[in-house]
Amino acid sequence: MSEIGSGLRDLLGRYVDSGRIPGAVALVSRGEEVHVETAGTMRHDGGPAMRRDAIFRMASTTKPVTMAAAMVLLDECRIRLDDPVQEWLPELADRQVLARPDGPLDETVPANRPITVRDVLTSTFGLGIDLPLMAAPIGAKIMEVAYYSTDAGSDVDPDAWLRLLGMIPLSHQPGQRWQYELSHDVLSMLVARVSGRPLGDFLAERVFGPLGMDDTGFWVAEDSIDRLPPSYVPDPATGAFHVWDEAAGGSFSKPPRFHRGGGGLVSTADDYHAYFRMLLAGGVHQGRRILSRRAVELMTTNRLRPDVQAARHRMALDHVHLSHGQGQHGGWGLGMAVRTERHDYAPLGQFGWDGGTGTSVYADPHHGVVGILLTQVGLSVPDPARLIHDFWTTVYRSVDA
Repeated sequence: MSEIGSGLRDLLGRYVDSGRIPGAVALVSRGEEVHVETAGTMRHDGGPAMRRDAIFRMASTTKPVTMAAAMVLLDECRIRLDDPVQEWLPELADRQVLARPDGPLDETVPANRPITVRDVLTSTFGLGIDLPLMAAPIGAKIMEVAYYSTDAGSDVDPDAWLRLLGMIPLSHQPGQRWQYELSHDVLSMLVARVSGRPLGDFLAERVFGPLGMDDTGFWVAEDSIDRLPPSYVPDPATGAFHVWDEAAGGSFSKPPRFHRGGGGLVSTADDYHAYFRMLLAGGVHQGRRILSRRAVELMTTNRLRPDVQAARHRMALDHVHLSHGQGQHGGWGLGMAVRTERHDYAPLGQFGWDGGTGTSVYADPHHGVVGILLTQVGLSVPDPARLIHDFWTTVYRSVDA
């Protein structure tokens, strides 16, 4: 990987110099060799230079990390994959299912069976962001409870959120279809109810602390807020940078009521590197076991039945124009994508995910590579997604064997 340093510098420099990205942090490791590059500034209008320890809103790259909480509980036999979740989440008992996924919300049939832990961990419990259903009545209802506004983490009561979710009919029978996002917030509630404490507290003790992930959590302390750049959502028509969330006084400047496992973490490149290196090492970090090897295998290999996987992959292909080319992985493990289809330079078996705030984190067990790209620009325009693609092309063209 001798070319990786210069390749990353050139790539990030082009995007920053063109004004498409204010700043970025990139980290690539293979074995004990680690390359880190920073470029640009913390704000789009100048100011301090981007720094290696900058803290980013991880958005959906939260999912692979918060899934570790569930795996700890599985390892300790405090939950089992085929346990009905209603034991801890009675709000999700006795579910009704839409007679037709795109039909009226009051035309339902009883669920064939209870929702299980496995359904939640594999994003197949029956509700979620489902692109073909966005124009259907259930699509509008889902967006009401998805809480994509930046202040959601601070203002939403988690128990009230779950009660609201429990009033909505499922769009599909449990286990029938992969659907995005909501399952990871349900996971937050499951971990909290089983462990008796909020997800963030459980993760801090069992995962973040042992891994030395001191800058990872669901909010940023006042003495570190200067390391959190603003988050921007460019105007799709003009490309102009609009602040989606400021640092000081923003939605991550205070402890949230709801520790959202789907997208609520903030973190740094080095913290995420520690986590994904632990996964590559089969659950061990510096001689200390964090997760069992079997738990890591469950997380990082495809967990979807062939018919569910085929429908997920077809949906990704049909909507590739909306994702700016993202999402072409094929498989899904627990909390992350697993490449079972090769559509670019990345090999089969690579696992990880991307975030809507301009983040990308994957590990490659075949080559022993971890790659992390963190920007402060949301995917409302193609440029951040194109940088993510170019980043991974740059990484893999530098892997000689």
